[in-house]
Amino acid sequence: MMLQRLFPAPLVAGGYLAGFLICVLLLASAYYFEYQMFLDPCPLCIVQRIATLGIGIGCLLAFIARHTLWPHRIALIFTLASSVFGVWVANRHVWLQGLPADEVPECGPSVEYMAEVLPFTELVSFMLQASGSCADISWDFMNMSMPEWTRVIFVVFTLVSLLGLVRAWAADKQG
Repeated sequence: MMLQRLFPAPLVAGGYLAGFLICVLLLASAYYFEYQMFLDPCPLCIVQRIATLGIGIGCLLAFIARHTLWPHRIALIFTLASSVFGVWVANRHVWLQGLPADEVPECGPSVEYMAEVLPFTELVSFMLQASGSCADISWDFMNMSMPEWTRVIFVVFTLVSLLGLVRAWAADKQG
């Protein structure tokens, strides 16, 4: 009951839309960095974009399904899973960026080439292993690299979607 008072339904619905719009802005920013600032994304950057897309879709579905029981919960679980996956990928990326230069894995072929020649499962495996290009820091803001910022954002989405799930289950027990 306390969660419903702290986070009334209109605020929660607005939060779902805000989460969706934040993800749209994050993806737009990623494409700005790629096509206007000419910062080519590494494989882990692309995977983080996929996680961001998953969070955005989950937020949009949670907004649409907010008046239903299980579709709402499933949307929140999907958002939570995408957020946790994003945290995991961003952590791996930050870890690679922190390695000494002699321990960084060698760069492989481009993602575009790999997508053309590898089956999907091997492509996913390659992207998650990452290459030396993932260790490069080509942009930072306030002494934090892009993967460090995305990790912060993914952690916030994880906490908020977890709170949304707790609120959804508590509301069902009250009503």
